[in-house]
Amino acid sequence: MTAVSNNSQNTSVYGIDEAVKQAVNVSDATQLENNFLTLMVAQIQNQDPTKPVDSTEFLNQFAAMSQVKSLENMASLSKSNLVLLDNLQTLTAAGLVGQEVKVATERLELGADKARGEVNLEHAAGKLALVITDSNGVKKEIDLGSQAPGRVPFELDPKALGLAPGSYKVEVKSDSGEYPKVEMAGRVTQVRVSAEGPVLEVIGVGSVPFYNITEFGQTQTAGLL
Repeated sequence: MTAVSNNSQNTSVYGIDEAVKQAVNVSDATQLENNFLTLMVAQIQNQDPTKPVDSTEFLNQFAAMSQVKSLENMASLSKSNLVLLDNLQTLTAAGLVGQEVKVATERLELGADKARGEVNLEHAAGKLALVITDSNGVKKEIDLGSQAPGRVPFELDPKALGLAPGSYKVEVKSDSGEYPKVEMAGRVTQVRVSAEGPVLEVIGVGSVPFYNITEFGQTQTAGLL
């Protein structure tokens, strides 16, 4: 194959194959495409007239190069969208400070005040109960009775239940075999930015990832904590 001259600082002669190897070291897809076109034109101009290169091969190579560029653009766009989504999520979380929210949680931070929440049932339950476990593994079962499908509100009075201030695990027990999540209502006092997204400090619950918030704004249980 005819060599192509490179008249930069030192005049040197490179084969087309060697030039291509150097070109593919460029990380930027646009620059790589430009280098490919330059080399393709040079190869066409210097091809052996008795053995012309099949033009189909050039078209396939150019199509592959264009696809690489498109994939890079898509990756860049996806990254920008993720950054935008993260910023919007942080701004939304910051706007919740001072407001009541509902949080899907498995842990409670009980003090002297009453706590309110609800359980959302998909199936009717003949017997429904909250099971609260303290840090020593001592469990206390709170009977919620027979319930129809839908939202089942409840109230926890630590004094009446004999529960000391502290952290508790909470779960729902139903004779229907369903395992619904507990949603607690609480006021957002602070928002902390972390690598995994905004983390909210919610009264009665503690630190909660933003994606655990199930309801914003004023609700039926708002202002009760």
